[in-house]
Amino acid sequence: MNLPQPPRPSFKAQMHQAREDAIVQAASRLLGEKGFESMTVDEVAAAVGIAKASLYKHFAGKDDLCTAAMLRAVERLQRFVAELPAGLPAMERLRALLRCLLELQLGDETPLLPGRNSALAQALRDCAPYQAAMREVHARALGWIAEAQAARHLRCDLPAEVALCVLLARSADPLPGLLRERGHADAQIIDWAMDTCLQGLATAQCGLLTSR
Repeated sequence: MNLPQPPRPSFKAQMHQAREDAIVQAASRLLGEKGFESMTVDEVAAAVGIAKASLYKHFAGKDDLCTAAMLRAVERLQRFVAELPAGLPAMERLRALLRCLLELQLGDETPLLPGRNSALAQALRDCAPYQAAMREVHARALGWIAEAQAARHLRCDLPAEVALCVLLARSADPLPGLLRERGHADAQIIDWAMDTCLQGLATAQCGLLTSR
């Protein structure tokens, strides 16, 4: 039996959505480049090529806009971890997560960990979809960490939450940006950042857990 198809959005609705997507993309880039405190709504509107009044037809203000950008970023990460192959060992999943965080950062994407005392952090605490997505990512990653610790691939003396925070903190680490400014290639930066991060979490008998 053929099920009825949902009605196609009107041209006006499609244009509205396209503009909103462009606004969120610009906000995401500016968040990565300048941070929440330094970026302005005027800069976002200018980047999209629209008047600030038009932007306010989509978002009530800076907090609302940046929350939408952060939500989109964490939902993309949520899809990434959900789509990792089922048979992949726990350490390979953790490496994939770490690589994804580093690639997002070097791509000037929205940081997943805003400053805890910023207005954006408070807005995100009140955003139920963002919190739900982060809880799912955390739960999956904590499960992988527990598996890796059980296999003696990660230090068992560290609480799983500590290992998770070490991995997630790479999304706000200045190291990749500093190395890029010194002329190093992104691929090499990611390898170094992964190796130095995983080395601190690895058990002694595992030796250096490389990203390659």
